[in-house]
Amino acid sequence: MVGVMRSFAASVDSRYHLKQVTLFCISLHISTSTYETTRQKGSQMGQGLWRVARNQQLQQESYSEQGYLTREQSRRMTAGGISNANHRKQAQGGIDIYHLLKTRKSKEQEGFINLEMLPPELSFTILSYLNATDLCLASCVWQDLANDELLWQGLCKSTWGHCSIYNKNPPLGFSFRRLYMQLDEGSLTFNANPDEGVNYFMSKGILDDSPKEIAKFIFCTRTLNWKKLRIYLDERRDVLDDLVTLHNFRNQFLPNALREFFRHIHAPEERGEYLETLITKFSHRFCACNPDLMRELGLSPDAVYVLCYSLILLSIDLSSPHVKNKMSKREFIRNTRRAAQNISEDFVGHLYDNIYLIGHVAA
Repeated sequence: MVGVMRSFAASVDSRYHLKQVTLFCISLHISTSTYETTRQKGSQMGQGLWRVARNQQLQQESYSEQGYLTREQSRRMTAGGISNANHRKQAQGGIDIYHLLKTRKSKEQEGFINLEMLPPELSFTILSYLNATDLCLASCVWQDLANDELLWQGLCKSTWGHCSIYNKNPPLGFSFRRLYMQLDEGSLTFNANPDEGVNYFMSKGILDDSPKEIAKFIFCTRTLNWKKLRIYLDERRDVLDDLVTLHNFRNQFLPNALREFFRHIHAPEERGEYLETLITKFSHRFCACNPDLMRELGLSPDAVYVLCYSLILLSIDLSSPHVKNKMSKREFIRNTRRAAQNISEDFVGHLYDNIYLIGHVAA
């Protein structure tokens, strides 16, 4: 190594400094030493790993020769321990859910559990989360379970909350699954032609020919097209009157009550006689539900009518992207009190804050 250093130093040009040559030689010596050390450690590590692998192989061979437990036996023993734990849970009064969920027809079978092996109440709870389409598919596998009347009754009442037939004695051969199909077909017919849809419900005995029964059906149903429903209510004012009566606005803030009203009875897209009729009916119903509040604030149905119209105009002003100069709170208070002088300034200010923070009342 010293000879290599001397020969290299002799061949260096005189312009290189002796200190640089010395540093290079020292680094070369360290690199060589590090390489030798790493090679020795790598050899020792490889020999150690080979010994470990060899010892494991010898231990496995000795275990098999001495008759220790095989994998299959250990698996069976583990399963037996779990089974004993489950039996202990049963003895303590618990439900053996693990055993129920692990039930299989054969050891090799994998997949979804057979619902017929579960308790009926658990099977019905699982199937109750399915919609009508999935429940029909489930009936191809579990016919007795998926065709149960309780499941289809729940589907009918969750989609169509009120039908006249619910309160009648069911006729001979009545089935809630058939009723669901009729209700679905009638809803599709209504969304195409409201008059034909209502006539279909009446012909099947689902609805009685009564404005109140029709109003309850509309109030508890969410599958009807709101545009067709608006046209139907504009023509059937008797049904509209009963539908407004079904709303309960007791102890509700005026903008929130107006939102709930327009959620069931959609407002028209343009101002006109129908919108004025809706606001008038809402004003009378709101005053009827809150007589104490009306006396306290000194409001009448006419004053509520003015407030509702102001709230609708304010909602359009604040939510429309075409209006650049939005109405301020002071302007709203001044304009509203000019139309209804008996209203307090604080109450009108709260109305503005509600629209500003929550949004449109007839969206």
